[in-house]
Amino acid sequence: MAEQAARHLADRDITYLASSPLQRARETAGPLAVQFGLDIDTDDRLVEAGNAFEGKRVAGDGGVLKHPASWPLFRNPFRPSWGEPYKQVAHRMLAAALHARDAAVGHEAVCVSHQLPIVCLRRYAEGRHLWHDPRKRQCSLASITSLVFIDDEIVRVDYAEPSGESPNVLSEQPPGA
Repeated sequence: MAEQAARHLADRDITYLASSPLQRARETAGPLAVQFGLDIDTDDRLVEAGNAFEGKRVAGDGGVLKHPASWPLFRNPFRPSWGEPYKQVAHRMLAAALHARDAAVGHEAVCVSHQLPIVCLRRYAEGRHLWHDPRKRQCSLASITSLVFIDDEIVRVDYAEPSGESPNVLSEQPPGA
């Protein structure tokens, strides 16, 4: 899927590549690094959100939802109370995106991250509330969410699923754009 994402971006003018320090994200960035002849800049701001349930099943058989000791962690799904607040995730991701934009000034940059941080940044850029239903996220494996800037303003968010059965490309305008 990472190779399909790289092929999808083959005709782009990408001069900067950053990745979360986590192994799967670095592996996803690998085909892009080869294709564009770039080093991968590891950026800690692109890391997955901190979470008390890291590595654990949340729902279904054996999930933490069935254990009363876990219930206090679900007291505030809008924050979230079980991990790094959504607003904090969105702000660190925006800082990473701005750094990448500046590192590639006049060209394009790619940042490889994880589902929740990407969704938080996208929702923040679109002016939507950050809490959401995780089952309805538009952020598949090896999908591409693009922020389009004019100067310091995000003017468009684009989304593509190059590894999907049929390319799903859509564009959404942030409110007021």
